[in-house]
Amino acid sequence: MDTKKSPYAHTPTSAWEGLNEAQIKDIMDLGESYKTFLDFGKTERKCVEQIVKEADAKGYKALEYYVEKGSINPGDKVYAVNHGKAMTMMVMGSELLEKGIRIIGSHLDSPRLDLKPSPLYEDSGLGLLKTHYYGGIKKYQWASIPLALYGVVVLENGKKIDITIGDDVNDPILFIPDLLIHLWKDQAGKKMNEGITAEDLNIVIGHMPLQEGDVKDKVKAMVLNILNEKYGMVERDFATAEFEVVPAGKARDVGLDRSMIAGYGHDDRVCAYASMESILKINQPQYTSVALFTDKEEVGSQGMTGAESVFFENVIAELINLQKGTYNELWLKRALSHSKVLSADITAAYDPTYASAYDKRNSAMFGHGAVVVKYTGSRGKYDCNDANAEFVGWLRRVLDDAGVAWQTGLMGKVDQGGGGTIAYVLANKGAEVIDFGLGALNIHGPYELVSKVDLYMMEKGYTAFYEAK
Repeated sequence: MDTKKSPYAHTPTSAWEGLNEAQIKDIMDLGESYKTFLDFGKTERKCVEQIVKEADAKGYKALEYYVEKGSINPGDKVYAVNHGKAMTMMVMGSELLEKGIRIIGSHLDSPRLDLKPSPLYEDSGLGLLKTHYYGGIKKYQWASIPLALYGVVVLENGKKIDITIGDDVNDPILFIPDLLIHLWKDQAGKKMNEGITAEDLNIVIGHMPLQEGDVKDKVKAMVLNILNEKYGMVERDFATAEFEVVPAGKARDVGLDRSMIAGYGHDDRVCAYASMESILKINQPQYTSVALFTDKEEVGSQGMTGAESVFFENVIAELINLQKGTYNELWLKRALSHSKVLSADITAAYDPTYASAYDKRNSAMFGHGAVVVKYTGSRGKYDCNDANAEFVGWLRRVLDDAGVAWQTGLMGKVDQGGGGTIAYVLANKGAEVIDFGLGALNIHGPYELVSKVDLYMMEKGYTAFYEAK
């Protein structure tokens, strides 16, 4: 007997279904633009550099410009940079700031390897670099792949040097060897998280010994000679440097239909990119629109460039002072507590290969559109932000009215694991906050996978959020 679905039931469908040729072209164009952003933005510093460039081109002015001018008006576009690794963009609304702000907050940092302060050494004819992993990684995934080095070095004379090695086609790459299978008997008997330890993640950076001079550790000396000739570095300068080791290579289309993108740093640069694209479309909002790009989310959001710093509050305080000609902390508290916030971060898309880790009914489906995550955390919602129903209902209407394909999702089965975002930071200030991003596969791997249609729907949702009354 044929049965009909209840008219009150909801069956999620692919966000690709029903799209016309023009929409598919827009999706593909957005994917190309995003890949360009991702290829350049291998670090948080490089992301900030790109965003500032885009903001300047669209008429944004640095906060210092308005402070010197002594006033700010509705429609004015402003950005502020936090030590080159975090920043915010905003378009002033017609309402006073104390009436509330529309904030989309993402993070620019991604899991990686950092160099230790004294990393360079020689052993058995190899020049090697010691690393310390940043954020949650599966350590074995970082061996046997091409790696690139990005960073800044402050020399003894105070000059800052930008260094990038490994992503230009003419550059050498860096490499972490794994143990050959012929000798891996002991390694094979270990648990996966013990097969390669943190102290095994040593990068090969040289092999040729210095020919001239009577020096100890000739391979190390050769590496130092090259660094000195190219960048003016000496060994002690490693202590006054920030070096990040990331996967080498460009983001690539995946699938014969080119419907997906594999690349390093989708978490969380895909959300950062989408929020940047959205706010660049906003000109005369009712409520001040903000794109907040933070650092240090992968290690807890602390520090001067993390979401927990006072940077953003200080920026809002400056704007209140410009807007009203004076400052009162009560106005700042009102501005934050009356705000609506999207914590822009990715979540786990359902992976049928590892189905046992997921609750399929409550997982985001790849290619089914943007994802609303009411709460994150782990172990009984520990460390979570749990959005209130009224705010979820408001966002639902905004997304539906804008024709955004969206779904709900959670980070796998209860007690299977979990994760957090920056949502709690502004929620602790009294703002209404919910996580809104997309579902990705292979999260925190050297290369992650996203759907182009999910990126498109997420960006569309961000724009609708800014424009909502």
